[in-house]
Amino acid sequence: MRIKLLIISVFFTFGWINAQELNCNLQINSSKIQGSNKSVFTTLQKSANEFMNNRRWSQLAFNPEERIDCNINIVINSVNGDNYTCELVVQARRPVFNSSYFSPILNIKDNSFTFSYKEFDPLEFAENGITSNLTAVLAYYAYMIIGYDMDSFSRLGGTPYFQAAENIVTQAQSSDWAGWKAFESDKNRYALINNIMDEAFKKYREYFYEYHRLGLDEMTANPTNGCARISEGLPILREAIRSRPSSFVISSFLDAKNDELINIFSKGTTKEKEDAVTVLSAINPTLTNRYEQIYSK
Repeated sequence: MRIKLLIISVFFTFGWINAQELNCNLQINSSKIQGSNKSVFTTLQKSANEFMNNRRWSQLAFNPEERIDCNINIVINSVNGDNYTCELVVQARRPVFNSSYFSPILNIKDNSFTFSYKEFDPLEFAENGITSNLTAVLAYYAYMIIGYDMDSFSRLGGTPYFQAAENIVTQAQSSDWAGWKAFESDKNRYALINNIMDEAFKKYREYFYEYHRLGLDEMTANPTNGCARISEGLPILREAIRSRPSSFVISSFLDAKNDELINIFSKGTTKEKEDAVTVLSAINPTLTNRYEQIYSK
C-alpha cells in the first residue's frame, strides 16, 4: 500500500506510465438457462475476464499485487438467439493500511443489462466509438472501479476515470440500450456518474477520501482518532441526501459500507454511537433496526 500511494504521488507529479490496473474475477452465471451446450458462456467468461484484466485502462503503473481487487457477477436471465438479458453485481475493495482487512468501496447491482454476443466474437472497445453494449458496460464499470479506488487514496483522485465513464454514458445516449438514459431510472449507470460528477457531491467525494485515508488507514495505529475522523464527516451524507433525496451515489455508499460502519461505531464512544445511529437512520430509515446494532455490539 505504501508503494501504491507513492505511485499515485508520482502520477500527479510526473504524469502517467503504462500498466494494467484490475484484478477482476468475472463470473457468468447461466443456471437459469436450460440446455446442455453452455460452451458459449465459458467462452464469454474467459473473453470478458481477459478484457477486464489485460486491457490498460489508464497510464498508471501497478505491480501485480497492487491491482484493484474486484468481482463482477453476470446472471443470464434469458437468451433469445444471440441476445442476452442479464443483471450484474459489481464489487470492489481496497486494502487498509497496516492490516489484513480489505474495505469494500463499491457494491452495485445493475438490473438493466442486455447485449448481443456470438461465441468467439472478439470483445472490442473504442473510447469514442461504442458499438457493443457488452463492452461499453464492462468498460464503464472498469473506469468506475478505478475511480472509486483512486478517490479513496487521493482527494478527488478518481476524476479522470469518472470522466471516462461519463464519456461512455454520453455516447450511449443515442442507443436503445437500457441503463444509460437520464430519467429512465434514478438508480442506473447515468444516475451514478451524474451524481459523482455533480458539484453538489464534491463534499461527499472528499469525505470518501477522508473516510479511507484519514479514518480507516489510521485505525490500526490509533483506533480512537480513526473512528473520530469517520464520525466527523457522517453528517455530509445526510446533507447530500437532503439536497438530492434520490441520490444513487449515497445509497450505493451505504450498500458497500453498512456492515463496516456498524462494526466501526460499535467500538466508538457513546456520543459517536448515538450520532452514527441518528445520521444513518435519517438517511435510510428502513435499516434503523440494523443500525441500532451499534449499541449492542
